[in-house]
Amino acid sequence: MKEIQYEIVREIAVLSTGDSGYTKEINLIAWNGNEPKYDIRSFSPAREKCGKGITLTKTEAEKLLAALKKELEQ
Repeated sequence: MKEIQYEIVREIAVLSTGDSGYTKEINLIAWNGNEPKYDIRSFSPAREKCGKGITLTKTEAEKLLAALKKELEQ
């Protein structure tokens, strides 16, 4: 199985921290040498492990932001 490589290009925010020390974060990450995408997922304290997450292009992130703003203003 191919090893997955990632580079955190920019740390944006830690959204929460669990009792185990895992953090749910949003970052700009380049996966396997591809263009960076916005990424929301959990990481172990030293970032040696990560959970399943979601990656978004800039356009998708803009649409998500607009939808969340509309939802939260209600």
